[in-house]
Amino acid sequence: MKLVLAPMEGLTDPIMRDVLTHVGSFDWCVTEFIRVTDSVLPDHIYHSYCPELLNDGKTAAGTPVHVQFLGNNPTMLAANAVRAVELGAPAIDMNFGCPAKTVNRHRGGSVLLDEPETVYQLVKAVRDAVPAEIPVSAKMRLGYMDRNFTLENAHAIEDAGAAWVTVHARTKADGYTPPAFWDQLQPIRHALSINVIANGEIWNNQDARQCLLESGCEDLMIGRAAVTTPDVTQCIRQNKDEAILQWSDLITLQIRFLNGSYKKEMNMVGRYKQWLGMMSKHYPEAKLLWDEVKRLKQVDEIIAKLNHFQNIMPTV
Repeated sequence: MKLVLAPMEGLTDPIMRDVLTHVGSFDWCVTEFIRVTDSVLPDHIYHSYCPELLNDGKTAAGTPVHVQFLGNNPTMLAANAVRAVELGAPAIDMNFGCPAKTVNRHRGGSVLLDEPETVYQLVKAVRDAVPAEIPVSAKMRLGYMDRNFTLENAHAIEDAGAAWVTVHARTKADGYTPPAFWDQLQPIRHALSINVIANGEIWNNQDARQCLLESGCEDLMIGRAAVTTPDVTQCIRQNKDEAILQWSDLITLQIRFLNGSYKKEMNMVGRYKQWLGMMSKHYPEAKLLWDEVKRLKQVDEIIAKLNHFQNIMPTV
């Protein structure tokens, strides 16, 4: 079974990828989407989104990082893909799943699922441009406002030469509201010769097993659950429903996160509090910690508080 860390804008940035691949068991992860319009982006943009390019395209833990693009200009997508590969990207992924209104309004992401021919042209342009040994893949949803073109889009991606397709088992209209319709991946899997990776509402080992059963897929992409419960991939691989990591292990991860480089300290503090808020849904200890750090504004203050909690905090 392959387990992949999903690209999530504003969430799985380089620092979070470093933390989650340090403790998780991922076969690869995917960058937040890089928006392409009418030019080849400068190298510093690639290094900002994917500093792992300076480390042979891998996180510090050795997990490959695939570079994801979003856009509607085949020529520029192809040119940027070539540059990303020159800089060390081990694979290229195409985004046809983003449901954000601003992205869709500019003909990017899931809105293109109403245009299967465009999907084909974009994937083919990238596939034709990069070396044959570099995999090209795509991520899609079941559709934009409906599922009328689900199979057409899947076939378009395969016919354009993609090595695999990841399918988020909801339409754009469904957003992120449960449930994910895992059973709707079954027809896609049967229709294609390339691999189909299932994505959406996989929060724990039980969800993973049920998704595999309903979708017929063999591989999974894990999104928010990887951030909320960083040991989720270990639980899935070991077929365990109970947590594997102790809270003290998670505090060590949080300190690693806070010691990561970021543009501004306030951004780092905000990102950490976002993560802690997500973990609070699963860990009672995180709720108690939140009350202690929610008013803190300096990274050093938060790290000191974490060190204190690691020494004295009882298991809840």
